[in-house]
Amino acid sequence: MAVKILWYLTAPDGPFPWEPQGRWNTDFRHMQQLAVTIDRLGYYGALLGTGLGDEVLTVSSAMIGVTKRMRFLAAIHPGLLSPVKLAQIALTQDRFSGGRMAYNVVNGNDTVLPVFGVNYEHDERYDFSFEYWDAFQRFYKGQRDGYAGKYVKLAAAPPEYGLGRRGVREAPLRAIQPDGVPLWGAGTSSAGVAHSVKLLDTYLSFADTPPKLGDKFRRVAAEASKIDRTLNYGTRLQVIVRETEEEAWDYAQRLLDHTHIDYARQSIEMQLPRGQTLESYVSPDPRVQHNLDLVRQGKLPRAKDLEIYPNVWVGPSLFGFNIVSPHPKENPSKINVLLGFLLSGESVPEFCVRKVSVSKVVAGAAE
Repeated sequence: MAVKILWYLTAPDGPFPWEPQGRWNTDFRHMQQLAVTIDRLGYYGALLGTGLGDEVLTVSSAMIGVTKRMRFLAAIHPGLLSPVKLAQIALTQDRFSGGRMAYNVVNGNDTVLPVFGVNYEHDERYDFSFEYWDAFQRFYKGQRDGYAGKYVKLAAAPPEYGLGRRGVREAPLRAIQPDGVPLWGAGTSSAGVAHSVKLLDTYLSFADTPPKLGDKFRRVAAEASKIDRTLNYGTRLQVIVRETEEEAWDYAQRLLDHTHIDYARQSIEMQLPRGQTLESYVSPDPRVQHNLDLVRQGKLPRAKDLEIYPNVWVGPSLFGFNIVSPHPKENPSKINVLLGFLLSGESVPEFCVRKVSVSKVVAGAAE
């Protein structure tokens, strides 16, 4: 199966958008330009991230008319819309786009979901999510007989549903994707893995070293095989592309030079075990401890000090700065199940047109 490469279609954008001075004004025209560039260059599609910023279904709908083939992987929290309403939206988007929608299943956390009025405990979120997406796919594929789950209860659609004002029955929307809307997502806990293998088409993980990703994907594949399912697999990479490896590392150092020490401190605090602080935490890994000591002194490590695998580092990105990440020492091993990449990088419209070999890419594993 061919590798599928997706970009990000989200704000903010810029050379180092995690810092205010490194962000562009990511307005509607900029988003359109990015979508057109992704589409014209033949990338598989783009991920539209969730949060409290631009609403992903609105953005994807607005980009359908200026694109022809790219897919829109819209991140969706289950429960913010009824599964029937979301299925209606998906059917409409697919009809207008020719079947180019996919959804990234985001089960959320205790910080984000209550803001939207969704209140479930960790493991319970996965149980609710499975029912939600099961009901969604059933309606999308044409089943109108309702749903009776523990969390999701839907009445059957009445026979007269769809009658026009003059009594002429309107043809129901038909699924453009007969197997349903492709669902991508993640889940590392035991409950998350069990949810993933039952529900998802593509299992995702944040970037890590190839050996660790291979081990993780093989564990998930083994669980999926127990219920006779086969998944695709993908990861997210923050990439730097230059003509030479030296130039790529020079740019990585430039990113660090434009990153404020407070961003590193904030990211570290979010990654530490509960009850620990930057001042109290001691890492068992000497290299991590050295980097932590530098941050305590108000200094950032050098780019090469954040390399955890040949040409893989844990430097700053819009999604964090993973200084606490362990530095693995295991030998490289081949991964033969990696089928999808979610890519982001500096100055995205310019960056995604660069054409160099993969060996000249510095890939970021920042979580």
